[in-house]
Amino acid sequence: MALTDMAIEAIRQMIVTGELKPGDRLPREADLAGRLGLSRNSLREAVRALALIKVLTVRQGDGTYVSSLQPAMLMETMGFVVDFQPNATVLQFLQVRRILEPAATAIAAVTMGGTEVRDLESLLDSLPPEPDIETLVANDVEFHGRIAESTGNPVLCSMLGTLSNQTQRARAWRGMTQQSAVERTLEEHREIQRAIADGDPERARSWATVHIAGVETWIRGSLEDNPGVIDHLAADESRHPGREQATS
Repeated sequence: MALTDMAIEAIRQMIVTGELKPGDRLPREADLAGRLGLSRNSLREAVRALALIKVLTVRQGDGTYVSSLQPAMLMETMGFVVDFQPNATVLQFLQVRRILEPAATAIAAVTMGGTEVRDLESLLDSLPPEPDIETLVANDVEFHGRIAESTGNPVLCSMLGTLSNQTQRARAWRGMTQQSAVERTLEEHREIQRAIADGDPERARSWATVHIAGVETWIRGSLEDNPGVIDHLAADESRHPGREQATS
């Protein structure tokens, strides 16, 4: 194991065992390096690595602290990694989303309060008859985000947000090329909202599954016919920003 990896593991163990808690300041660099039997350079590199993934926070002139370790903050790293995945993996992200989102929607049918349910309905009502791309995308993101947030599970919420962001280009391409895709998506949103309003978790789960599976099925067929279709969308969007309609 490389010396930097050893230093990372040592700090991780200090946090896992509770020796270092969220908000705690790490011992002085020289003291900690001596205690761990590592060079200060190795320790410094370990701190840099852990700061990048938001486990540690370096405050210039003050020291290094353990971060809040809140799931939402730590999960930002997953979004960074996801951004580097090739577009061909979009189906894999959709498969994971198809597993997680119906479960989150079922939970929302139980946990979402009356005011939240009415606000969700109002969100859908706020769309104009022919929304532009910015309005559609914002409404879609907000709709799914509110459902995820209502689960009370920040890890699930963060994962779904990351997965949703990764598949937006593909969903946008569907909205632009598949007939009635936008109308179908909005109606599925309505059915999901109604199931949540009725407090029916299994119906909510079913509609969410139909909703995500429809996108996945269409994208699978499109990629089989034209593997470069999503890359084409990225290039096309750079020339004509905001032209397509996004669906989820």
